[in-house]
Amino acid sequence: RGGRGSYIFEYVRSFFLNSPRMKTRRRDLRKNYTKEELAVWYRIKNKQLGYRFVRQYSIGGYVVDFYCPKKRLAVELDGSQHNDDAGKEYDKERTKYLVAFGVRVIRFWNGEVLKSFEDVIGYVWKVLHDGE
Repeated sequence: RGGRGSYIFEYVRSFFLNSPRMKTRRRDLRKNYTKEELAVWYRIKNKQLGYRFVRQYSIGGYVVDFYCPKKRLAVELDGSQHNDDAGKEYDKERTKYLVAFGVRVIRFWNGEVLKSFEDVIGYVWKVLHDGE
């Protein structure tokens, strides 16, 4: 990997990671998780899927729900606030920004997590291990 894009990614990540505003935002998000986030977290933490994940991770001015640094994979769980036009547009721009830094983004609706939890975890596993 490496290259200029990687350097820029690390610079931007470091800048926002150390921002007091972003630290407060990440801390608040960690304290106020949804039951869906908690369920997924308990299944992906501690390398249970073969790779390390962190939760509420800053990438630029955005915070992703879960991030696997080794695979540059962001896992997002979306609630109803993502379903209106403004939410869809925000997610589109956010995803475009993350992809520009080489981050792959996969999204699940909270309802999917509740109804098909094992399928959600299975899909994350598949994405992580695809091509190995």
